[in-house]
Amino acid sequence: MPEIILIQISGEDKPGLTSSLTEVLAAYSIDILDIGQSVIHNQLVLGILIRLPSAAKSAPVLKDLMFRGYELGVTVKFKPIEGDKYEHWVAAQGKPRHIITLVGNKATGSLISKISDIVAENGLNIDFIHRLSGRIPLNGEPAPRYACIEFSARGVPLDLDLMRAKFLTMATEEQVDIALQEDNAFRRNRRLVAFDMDSTLIQTEVIDELAKAAGSGELVSRITESAMRGEIDFKESLRQRLATLKGLDESVMDGIARALPITEGAERLISNLKKFGYKTAILSGGFTYFGEKLQEHLDVDYVHANELEIIDGKLTGNVIGDIVDGAKKAELLTEIAKKEKLSLQQVVAVGDGANDLPMLSIAGLGIAFHAKPKVKKDARQSISHFGLDSILYLVGLRDRETD
Repeated sequence: MPEIILIQISGEDKPGLTSSLTEVLAAYSIDILDIGQSVIHNQLVLGILIRLPSAAKSAPVLKDLMFRGYELGVTVKFKPIEGDKYEHWVAAQGKPRHIITLVGNKATGSLISKISDIVAENGLNIDFIHRLSGRIPLNGEPAPRYACIEFSARGVPLDLDLMRAKFLTMATEEQVDIALQEDNAFRRNRRLVAFDMDSTLIQTEVIDELAKAAGSGELVSRITESAMRGEIDFKESLRQRLATLKGLDESVMDGIARALPITEGAERLISNLKKFGYKTAILSGGFTYFGEKLQEHLDVDYVHANELEIIDGKLTGNVIGDIVDGAKKAELLTEIAKKEKLSLQQVVAVGDGANDLPMLSIAGLGIAFHAKPKVKKDARQSISHFGLDSILYLVGLRDRETD
């Protein structure tokens, strides 16, 4: 019966090390069943699972490997693998995998421990842990803006909803962001990112700014907050707020547009998405005038929002055409994905309000950004403590790959 051996190699990494070791295996025509390697601070850990034709022929191979390891200055150990354990390992192939992404100001033992506990409690095994953020200098040079660690875990969670809830609680308590995604081909092939505008791409609600100019700021702000919490229908709330703007001079819009406070990380996020070939869209319950200004500034591909009706240079308090509410956003997102020949599983949607939930729910990756508690609870992912550019980690990009 063939003998299965796990070769465990550790020591200082150097060019040609793997080549030299596998050269020994090649000389004996050895089959490699699995191989994995990682390097941390120039220290190599390499595992090679091999199949030998018979136990009698293992001695010369292992002897030569030991000698080659001695020449290279690395430690070589061998572990026989029982046949039934190997078959059990093979049978586990194809089990679901999940990616857990931790974003914080820094990575600590406490954070890693707590995440690992939650993963273990739900019956998953962690296969890989990677750092996506840049290396941390100790000489006073600027550190990376974020610390990001990505975990790959295998298995079926005992209670996926409870697992998400525990990560959300931990994120709130530790002031970090944690995303839990199913690892599949779609996760590695996102192609479209759609954003809400107000309080997502920009750090204000434009209608509140218009209302301040019209003298109805406090009333409109209260209605806006209630609508974002999902307490009143969005369409009705928009009609109520628009009615207070009747008679406002259209010239006011230009001043507001020039002063729009763009959310931290928005420009870096979108420029990098464009670099990697993503399409981008603004789907907003706000207004086209402001969305188009942002489109020009950020180089966004699509904009859909409400068009304010203006007659004789004055706002009428109405919009032209259908109101873009939550259902309309989901419909528009579906249309754009179809036009771009994409599955909705290849789409990322980002928003902060209850009217964003329909599009967050149909996107492969729906992210509640600095959102109200109800929205965070109902969305599958949330970012509450860091900028929009932390989304780059959620699509699997490393600091060294981005600008």
